[in-house]
Amino acid sequence: MNNILLVDDHEMIRDAIKTYFNESDQFQVKDEAENGIEALELLKENQYDVVLTDINMPKMDGIELMKSVKSQYPEQKALVLTMFNDTSQIKRMIELGANGYILKNASKDELFSALNKILDGEDYYSKEVYDSLINTIAKRKSKQRLTYEVRLSEREKEVLVLIANEYSNQEIADKLFISIRTVETHKRNLLEKTGCKNVAGLVMYAVEKNII
Repeated sequence: MNNILLVDDHEMIRDAIKTYFNESDQFQVKDEAENGIEALELLKENQYDVVLTDINMPKMDGIELMKSVKSQYPEQKALVLTMFNDTSQIKRMIELGANGYILKNASKDELFSALNKILDGEDYYSKEVYDSLINTIAKRKSKQRLTYEVRLSEREKEVLVLIANEYSNQEIADKLFISIRTVETHKRNLLEKTGCKNVAGLVMYAVEKNII
């Protein structure tokens, strides 16, 4: 059973989210917090497979919480679940190392899919989030683009294109006739070379550099 720390300032929303897990033999909401401060206190004493957090909260919001979590517990998996499809907030959460970002109108199946992908070591961002990021970047003038130019091998570019098209590690391995371990190595190299912290960052890089 995978334990989840649910962080949201509205009790009604927490109760609604918890109903998703009532009959699950995979996930359970082990603890709840109303804000980032409460969440950090719980993280001091407990271990969780995933922190599932909103953004807008009193005392300490999700952005400050993510910053603290990734600083103090860099291996901690964290999924953002929010109403807001705001590009600036999405980018900030990605920069801080969030493993996923989905909206509160997501279905139970999408939430579980996001959690499973994150636990498998991949990132998950809903289609609305991807579209919002890519549309914003595509409209930005080249002189406003901020990512550094780095040299990628042809194989790295192939892997990057497939990542941007939401292929899983296994699907990339099958497509390119390489092992999953090799895919993971290429992904690590891409993150290191580009300075990105997660898959969504790589997608933004690929769009800015016209690789996709």
